[in-house]
Amino acid sequence: MIKILRYTEYLYLIVFFFSVYRVFTDWSIDKNSAYLFIFFAAVSIGMFFFRRNYREKFEQRKRDNQ
Repeated sequence: MIKILRYTEYLYLIVFFFSVYRVFTDWSIDKNSAYLFIFFAAVSIGMFFFRRNYREKFEQRKRDNQ
């Protein structure tokens, strides 16, 4: 279970980096698309930190119960 949680963290980081890349490539061409990818980047980096915090709490709870 913990490995799955760790993989989802990195999935959110991949989405973040892809979104930032798309913002830089689309900024001069289509600003509406760039704004959408700024939103995706913000949500994905927020989810990364949320998931990491959740996983660390889950691991700590598991260590305390052993």
